[in-house]
Amino acid sequence: MTITRTICLGFITMITIGTFLLILPISTQDGTWSDLITALFTATSAVCVTGLAVVDTGSYFSGVGQVFVLALFQLGGLGYMTITTFMLLLVRRRFNLRHKIAIQQALDLPGLEKSTFVIRSIIATALLFELTGFFLLLLVFVPEHGWNQGLWLALFHSISAWNNAGFSLFADSLMGYQSSILLIGIISGLIILGGIGQPVIFELYLWLRDRVMNKHEKLTFSLNLKVATSTTLFLLILGTIAFFFVEANNPETLEELSLQNQVLNAWFQSVTTRTAGFNAIDLGKMTAAGLFMTIAFMFIGASPGGTGGGIKTTTFRVLVSCTKAMLQGKEEVYLYERQVPLNLILKAMAVLVGSVGTVILATILIAIADPQVDFIQLLFEVVSAFATVGLSTGITASLSAWGKLILVGTMFIGRVGILVFMGTLLGDPRPSHIRYPEENLLVG
Repeated sequence: MTITRTICLGFITMITIGTFLLILPISTQDGTWSDLITALFTATSAVCVTGLAVVDTGSYFSGVGQVFVLALFQLGGLGYMTITTFMLLLVRRRFNLRHKIAIQQALDLPGLEKSTFVIRSIIATALLFELTGFFLLLLVFVPEHGWNQGLWLALFHSISAWNNAGFSLFADSLMGYQSSILLIGIISGLIILGGIGQPVIFELYLWLRDRVMNKHEKLTFSLNLKVATSTTLFLLILGTIAFFFVEANNPETLEELSLQNQVLNAWFQSVTTRTAGFNAIDLGKMTAAGLFMTIAFMFIGASPGGTGGGIKTTTFRVLVSCTKAMLQGKEEVYLYERQVPLNLILKAMAVLVGSVGTVILATILIAIADPQVDFIQLLFEVVSAFATVGLSTGITASLSAWGKLILVGTMFIGRVGILVFMGTLLGDPRPSHIRYPEENLLVG
């Protein structure tokens, strides 16, 4: 079995187990067997840390069912290879070369060395930030819901936010807290840090440690950190400004709010499109321009090594830099005084083409299965599924069984990664040493 097929099989196994658990009577509020498609869709959405739902998580699932959902998006956020490796570490098993290569491909690591250290740091970082978010969210939920319910709400939403899962126990997501600076701030922080990527967080930790210990060695930040952080910051600011001006005159979303809350919710809308899936405004009532902007930001997504999806910020930046280099008549692509290798440029192009192709195919298939759905809402739903975002205009539950199954497949492809999925179909890449003569052709 190829490495890519091992990764895909791992996610399929988690989804299958999750479906079985959620279909049981103990998982539903009324104690009856759940519908198979409902259980499958919810399990896939949780494992793929998407957040799309065909039922209200808080009212449909029992306390046990909610625990199952939480466990699924926690495991899904960490990833199959991370969980498998962590289990092997617990029983002190040694890794063979094949397992190390699988870890490298699953986590997009540059090499095989220190793979076990990376796994440990991923687990530790997740626990640290999830616990921090949990204690901070207690300040929001306990005064309103009491200790028992407040503890559960804080834990569920902290883990959901860190993993960019987007699942909420409230029927309207976070719309009831759209004026809460504390909650919006905490959830935003968890979303951004969870999506920025483990490599970036670890580099920032080393830099902060050196500053505290007064070390004189100068730490040179990697190109990955520079590109991921600068692109993320740019997109967050751009999104906030764009959503504010587009939706500020929309009485169904921002117009009725105070200026402070308009800016706050424009910011949160920009943050949540980083593939988080929470919403504090009614997305179904956004303007067409607002919906299309959300689609664009969702498609870009989070950063490599994080819990989010999309084509990733680094891929977007490389593609933009390629366009810039071509317009300037350059034959090489540079970022922060570093030349981008050709293989990374080809990888970015493959991600873009594969992602666009997947979105187009899924959109066509659902349009055939559900011809009554408005196109912009349909495209929104597909991109949200592929980028593992979880935002919805409210049409998920009304889709046909075939439409839901197509979204299940789209979420799965988006979570494992388009290149990993294509590798599963085509087999692991085998570089060719044959070189052919060059010849020009007309392009553009």
